[in-house]
Amino acid sequence: KVKKCAEGTPFVTLDGVTRKLSADDLMICDANKALAIAGVFGGQKSGVSDSTVNIFLESAYFNSVSVRKTAKRFALKTDASFRYERGTDPEITVYALKRAALLIQEIAGGTIASSVSDIYPSEINPFDVSVSYANINKLIGAQIPSKEIKAIITALGITVAEETSEGLQLKVPSFKVDVTRECDVTEEVLRIYGYNNIEIPSKVNASLSYVAKPNKEQTQHFIADMLTANGYLEILCNSLTKGAYSKKPEEAVQILNPLSSDLNVMRQELLLPALESVAYNLNRKSADIKFYEFGKTYHLINEKYVERPRLLLVLSGSVQSEQWNQKGNTVSFYNLKSAVDAVIGRLGISNYQSEELSDENFAFGLKYFRGDKAIVSFGAVTAADKKKADIDKDVYYADFDWALLLDIVRKNKIINKEIPKFPAVRRDLSMLVDTAVTFDDLKTIAFKTDKKLIRSIQVFDVYVGDKLPEGKKSYALNFTLQDDEQTLTDKQIDSVMQKIIYNLAQTAKAEIRK
Repeated sequence: KVKKCAEGTPFVTLDGVTRKLSADDLMICDANKALAIAGVFGGQKSGVSDSTVNIFLESAYFNSVSVRKTAKRFALKTDASFRYERGTDPEITVYALKRAALLIQEIAGGTIASSVSDIYPSEINPFDVSVSYANINKLIGAQIPSKEIKAIITALGITVAEETSEGLQLKVPSFKVDVTRECDVTEEVLRIYGYNNIEIPSKVNASLSYVAKPNKEQTQHFIADMLTANGYLEILCNSLTKGAYSKKPEEAVQILNPLSSDLNVMRQELLLPALESVAYNLNRKSADIKFYEFGKTYHLINEKYVERPRLLLVLSGSVQSEQWNQKGNTVSFYNLKSAVDAVIGRLGISNYQSEELSDENFAFGLKYFRGDKAIVSFGAVTAADKKKADIDKDVYYADFDWALLLDIVRKNKIINKEIPKFPAVRRDLSMLVDTAVTFDDLKTIAFKTDKKLIRSIQVFDVYVGDKLPEGKKSYALNFTLQDDEQTLTDKQIDSVMQKIIYNLAQTAKAEIRK
């Protein structure tokens, strides 16, 4: 009989190895014990040796999924498992048994001692499959006559139960275990018709397959790899910190049994614990700091505990170490802004606004936001916060709302565009504007002028000084223009630039310097 044994039952296989059975393993057994792992491997006690004189033959059909799981669990690859995993014909068991007995009789001189006992509780009927001539030709990519398709199918032993002008209703025999769908029948037709008889088309049409949206772990690893490649080091600060660091004591999450007064609350921001790491490095003459941390902040709001995922960047010291042929450049706010823009850009986030910060947590800085939600705030650390960590150097940091960024990334639509075949053109403009006018203001005005041709706008010089009228500053911008369909002519380029100049003058009161 065939049955399943109890979990952990030991069984010695033909190779002499004792294996512990799973409750899902199918076993071939006699009245008292297990003899073989069904469809996978025989047992040592039921194996044939030189002294064997009596042989009991068994031929069976086993479920391919069950055999595969058992073989994989035991890491066994046998002739039996190879065949059963791929499916066998349930109708061939009696024939195979008689054939084996006959071969033993003819080759080894054995005597057949009994008749066949066939246990077949439920008959396995032929598979019903419907096929369409049009679908077969569409999948193959050629026009094969209906008569030829039918001839190939019937020659393979598949019975036609019903025929219409559009297709066939088939009865697929049990020995064709891998033919259960219309596409399987199509493959059989193509195999006999001949792959070499299908002409390669001059043009192949294919649809792009979109990958699944990245999950939060993939996105975090992606940004972490980018920051690490740009010289940042990841830090992991303690979520427990000093109660004195809580800027909103009413929202502080208190620890009931703190180890010390320095670890009595959960942090409300990533900055102050990170500044302790900065101070630790500065005190050990490691003055060039580029840190990042993914972490959570903790708040008690309306008697509910709130966790907020954040990303922190911290910069201090020099951009690069001093060398014999050049001096080290001290980091500035713009180095931090470059890093922030890189993170935002790599996440594919656009359509956000910026404004100067009026926040007590920053000495000065900027905020990027969508609607009324801040994506990131970044700028210089205040003197008060530096004093808490006993730091006397300039430190810059960025605080990202990581949960909001992930939400934006998940909603982003992936748009594929053909790489432009025509060259891009650069044009420069130098202008005087009021000191209150920002680069973002100018960029917004320019992009509204011509969204099709303007690809990018960069500022390459800013000047404020005595040589300019009071209340004015000078911007030098470069504009990159490109058309996907043709090479731009000088006339087209000049037309776009004149429109940009006009709109800048009208909206931002810009004066073009010549």
